[in-house]
Amino acid sequence: MKIVVFICFIGGPCCLSFGRSIGDNPNAVIWAMTQEIKAVRLFYDQRIEILETQMQQQLVCIQQANQQFNLPNEIATYLISKEQIQALQVEQNNEITKIKYLKGLQIIKLLYEKVLSLDHHFASSRSFQELNNMANPNQYKEFIKFKEVVQAKREKKSLVDLPALLSGNTIISVVQSVSNLVNSSISKEEKEKELAAVACLLDFSLRMQTDLNTIYFETAYLQSSNLKIKQDIELLFKEYTKPIGYNNSLEGCRTSDDWEVISQKTEEYLQKMKSNSGSKQYKLQINMEFPVDRLLQFIAQYNNFIDQGAKHYEKFKIIVNSYENEKQCEVQLPAEYKKLKSDIDFAIEKFNVAYKPVEINGTKMKEILYGLNEFD
Repeated sequence: MKIVVFICFIGGPCCLSFGRSIGDNPNAVIWAMTQEIKAVRLFYDQRIEILETQMQQQLVCIQQANQQFNLPNEIATYLISKEQIQALQVEQNNEITKIKYLKGLQIIKLLYEKVLSLDHHFASSRSFQELNNMANPNQYKEFIKFKEVVQAKREKKSLVDLPALLSGNTIISVVQSVSNLVNSSISKEEKEKELAAVACLLDFSLRMQTDLNTIYFETAYLQSSNLKIKQDIELLFKEYTKPIGYNNSLEGCRTSDDWEVISQKTEEYLQKMKSNSGSKQYKLQINMEFPVDRLLQFIAQYNNFIDQGAKHYEKFKIIVNSYENEKQCEVQLPAEYKKLKSDIDFAIEKFNVAYKPVEINGTKMKEILYGLNEFD
């Protein structure tokens, strides 16, 4: 009965599909795992309870018995029940180990997809050159035209050209251009008109230059951190699948869709574990338990990174919204600035929804590690 009903429900092919029916939500895997562990415990506890009741009855008989009764049979029945309980407890531990290990593989698969998605996200983020150009008035046609007008009308005898090193400096370039305008032969009305045409552009560029660079460097830091996360989960997978004899990398497994091979090797290892007893079986079980503990450590690392990333983008939103003359200069602000704001809002949503932390608190941790439920 245990094999027919229990294996199909708890640890058979339905558990070896690596979560194809739970979408991309690791929390759904954890919820399913806790429910399966609960079902395992209920299944075995009921049977152990029956045997314990029988043992208690046999013990009463033994205590009340005398030489006239068949005392050896009562003792034998008592010992058999005790052995059956011990066997059921071993089976229960094996089944819980199996559930945790298989669900752990599902979580690794899902988190790897999220890490790869994050990698793509950072790779498509605006480069330093893009952000630097946004804060550099020399990259805008309005300012280029402004400099051409000033250049044509400047008093050449009283001014000198900047060396290339200094002309590439945004602040010096702006100061020189405005100074040239002031000292040019252009009328006062024309000077005011020319300045008005680039006033918002210059104000935005000079005020936001440092802030935009901050966004770039902190995004680069997040990208570097995500690379570390990617390397760590690939190493985790290697260690996780080592006991079952699977040698392909996580990337290779994903590329070749090798999950069914892992399923087969996992089943073979589990059968080997069940066919042994004593210290050898315990060692085989620990070899599956330890990687699960490593997975929990990685989940904590992943959660910290996602939380950190979300906070960074919240800060970026504050930064890009801090331009105090935005309302006044709205029409003249570069389209790239508005797109950057939209990108940051989208990233915040992704971190809060698509990449959100895995929900594991102290209670669920106990359920995962020990198959315990405080609310039972």
